[in-house]
Amino acid sequence: MNDTKKLYRQLFSIVTPIAFQYLTASLVTASDAFMLGFLDQDSLSASSLAGQIAFVFYLFYGSFISGLTVLASQYWGKGDTRTTEEVLAVAMRYSLLVGLIFTLAAAIIPQPIMRLFTSDPVLVEMGGTYLRTVSLSYLLTGFTQAYFGIMKVCGRARLSSLIGSLSVVLNILLNGCLIFGLWIFPEMGIAGAALATVLARIFETVFVLFAIRKKLCPPLHVRLMLHSGNRELHRDFWHYTTPILINQLGWGGGVTMYSVIMGHLGSDATAANSIAGIVRSMIASLCWGIAAGVGIILGGMLGRNELEQARKAGGSFVRLSLGIGAVSGLVILAVTPLVLHIIHLEPQAQYYLRFMMYMAAYYIIGNALNSTIISGIFPSGGDTKFGMWCDCITLWAVVVPLGMIGAFVLKLPVLAVAFILTLDEFVKIPAVYRHYMKFQWLKNITKDAPLKEDT
Repeated sequence: MNDTKKLYRQLFSIVTPIAFQYLTASLVTASDAFMLGFLDQDSLSASSLAGQIAFVFYLFYGSFISGLTVLASQYWGKGDTRTTEEVLAVAMRYSLLVGLIFTLAAAIIPQPIMRLFTSDPVLVEMGGTYLRTVSLSYLLTGFTQAYFGIMKVCGRARLSSLIGSLSVVLNILLNGCLIFGLWIFPEMGIAGAALATVLARIFETVFVLFAIRKKLCPPLHVRLMLHSGNRELHRDFWHYTTPILINQLGWGGGVTMYSVIMGHLGSDATAANSIAGIVRSMIASLCWGIAAGVGIILGGMLGRNELEQARKAGGSFVRLSLGIGAVSGLVILAVTPLVLHIIHLEPQAQYYLRFMMYMAAYYIIGNALNSTIISGIFPSGGDTKFGMWCDCITLWAVVVPLGMIGAFVLKLPVLAVAFILTLDEFVKIPAVYRHYMKFQWLKNITKDAPLKEDT
């Protein structure tokens, strides 16, 4: 029991700043929705749909950061600082490259991108304005998020949380000023929300650069980022990152299809789905923080060859995730009346929102369990392929086809379609737990000696 308490204390010392950072990031999305909702429902719906581009971008850089965590946590646990910094350089290369691609796409073809999500000309026009204005943020996010990832691995989770939280406060303040034209700022509406995001990312970037200069976090070796001679490490990075990337794209593409399906069911469905998703994300911050912390702790154990300790710790983390999920569901139920009171939607959208909140309350239980195992436990030992197959099959062979059939063929009511789209977490639980009990994730994936650079 004492060992379990010690393990939980270690976990929450890592999880608390990470979860707080996830929560504050969700608050930005919530403030966008809350403030734009005061303008009109179209502004809320357009920003929600345009925000799917940031979500798709996250699937890429999130995969690179996950690959970074898989390797860096074990090398850091082993005490190999040099290789940890090389892993950062490799991950940063691809994070910045994809960020540049998204920045250029959002700046050059914003309206064609919006037409992928909705056929409503008003939402296309407004969403296009948002995307063009927010475009620079993608490149900056690629840089800062890669650094936040390495900070968490290297015991600087509080620093990354501090920088991220200050950025969020600035973002929310600028949201109010630029959306409504407060103080000396112009009234920009939906474009103001986008500009606030860009300014917050600039602020974030400056602070990260300051932390690097003061040696508060590992340095970025630009030469290694542009060209790493350590081909074996590069191969290892892609060996573990590729399944995560496929998993993220498969899962994220499925979740994006949820928005596409709801987006074609009308503005009421889109607005309600947006608010329910924001609330669920805010409450799920602790669950995601636990998944990240679990991966770091177990990765360190496995890097030190503490296999039996890691096996026992994994069981404790699984049980904890179920309890956290249940409590999170109760919290969603408790805040539902408050959300319905604060958010001003059309009567039909308000009706949809009430029941979507109820669905979120049970959905988060499955999400807590699966995120801990698939995103935390399995990758800690390099087991990144199972999650890829599990998520892709569940979404693309079951939930998305059923959702599309229900929405566009059977013409089911909006809430029936929404219910179908909440089934994915529970469909995969049996397969996830069965694979967990095989303990194939109990592996030390580090090399026995520092890798030599090719000449």
